[in-house]
Amino acid sequence: MKDEVNTGLGKVNIYKNVIASIVSIATSEIEGVVRIGGNLKSVIYELFGKKDSAAGIKVDFDKNGHVTISVPVIIKYGVNLPEVAGKIQENIKSSVERITDVVIKDINVDVQSVEK
Repeated sequence: MKDEVNTGLGKVNIYKNVIASIVSIATSEIEGVVRIGGNLKSVIYELFGKKDSAAGIKVDFDKNGHVTISVPVIIKYGVNLPEVAGKIQENIKSSVERITDVVIKDINVDVQSVEK
């Protein structure tokens, strides 16, 4: 559920939803991304008028505290999919590691759809 970092003064707890929020922002900064894709949870939130930009993003910590991230995306029609996915991965890695000092093991970009 969370990663703990000891600062020497005490512990700092970084929860999965914080990392998911950083991932959401980092992904939306990339040109060619229409939006973060979703799962059933995000669809239900949208039906009730709530927006959860981190819904659908999966963050898992392994036993060493390293993170695996999966982010579903909808990409703009006409862009180079592998190029955009690579930029997403680079921006997520840079943002998450800079802000949290968490080590990223894998970043999986799941292109769910293409839209105009």
